[in-house]
Amino acid sequence: MPTPPPSAPAHRRPRTTSTTAPAEGRRVAPLDGLRGLAVLGVLFFHAGHLGGGFLGVDLFFVLSGFLITGLLLKEVRARGGRVDLVAFWGRRARRLLPALAVTLAGTLLLLWSFGPPSLLRYALDDAPWVAVNLANWHFIADQVGYWNSADTRVFGHLWSLSVEEQFYLLWPVLLGLVARGPKADRRVAGVAAVGAALSLALMLALTVPADTTRVYEGTDTRAFSLLLGALMATAPATRLVARMSPRATGWTSTLLTCAIGAYWVVADGQNAPSLFQGGLFLHALAAAVLIACLARTPHGAVGRILSLPPLRWFGLISYSLYLWHWPVYLLLGEERLGMSGWGRTAVLLAVSTAAAWLSKVLVEDPVRFRAPWARGRTGAVALLCGLAALAALWTCIPEPRLGVGTVDPGLLVPGEG
Repeated sequence: MPTPPPSAPAHRRPRTTSTTAPAEGRRVAPLDGLRGLAVLGVLFFHAGHLGGGFLGVDLFFVLSGFLITGLLLKEVRARGGRVDLVAFWGRRARRLLPALAVTLAGTLLLLWSFGPPSLLRYALDDAPWVAVNLANWHFIADQVGYWNSADTRVFGHLWSLSVEEQFYLLWPVLLGLVARGPKADRRVAGVAAVGAALSLALMLALTVPADTTRVYEGTDTRAFSLLLGALMATAPATRLVARMSPRATGWTSTLLTCAIGAYWVVADGQNAPSLFQGGLFLHALAAAVLIACLARTPHGAVGRILSLPPLRWFGLISYSLYLWHWPVYLLLGEERLGMSGWGRTAVLLAVSTAAAWLSKVLVEDPVRFRAPWARGRTGAVALLCGLAALAALWTCIPEPRLGVGTVDPGLLVPGEG
């Protein structure tokens, strides 16, 4: 902490509170714990134990918008209004693509070895769309209902990753255009706010009660979660939070945490009260304000709870855990395990967590932090080679012919005489 200037009163301390999102390299412990809660909510939802756990995906979106926008704005300030798009996309590729490629390859091999033919057939159909980050629009075009057909698609959960990747592709370009010249943060905040409002309007206009998959998985109708997080990373929003006393920020965090938790408990999938009539938007807004409060006062009561080591640990492996959990859930069905209920859930959590930890230690961290070959031209070549290998695997696995050998065609033709 810098020493106060001689003219300052001895009892006063200089202000050191930042009005921006956390800088790269400085982790905010409660946000790791919040990420851990988000992924655990999704895991328990898919196991049938928490009706509102699917909202953990919404929490991921808000966190991503907040953190990524904070990093981009820091770069804009340091580089005089410019964003190095190639470097940004390179960092995102190193962060996300290796673990995703390993998950795709490993899941296809496991399905080919002992998975149901129907799961393998759909996986081969869906894998290319996942690889090019268009899975959500592929599922929408094929009318794959998220709420009633998820157990037929082993990559069905990766729609959300496609939404995030599309945001990472478009938002830095737009931010780089808007953030030129004076009052850049104010313009970015305005664009994020207007974009979030337009996204909400699209959700309200396009919602069809019979099947809400279009608005639940559409990038345009879910963008408000990412943009609300982005809004809270801008200087106008962080200055408002900075004006609050630590006690007020702590109480706000507590109230928002209780409200979010209550909604998770009462929500029941797409039947959650007013989910697509503004409920998702209000949930994302509450999450965005909570994240900003936690970044401002990480040592409050809620921050201390979210900073507990188990929650932070799950937060640190949350990406790989999210990638692997649904393939594990479908491969280890009740019939295969011979158990159901909480016993099966315990096995699923254990296997998913082990796969995620191995992925982080053997794939994610080496590529992100230690491997020299993962950077620059060598990294680009390695990425292309990995995608080529994945494409070769996808090509070599034969597509199963469903129904062959299970029906006697002669029984379908009326006999003569």
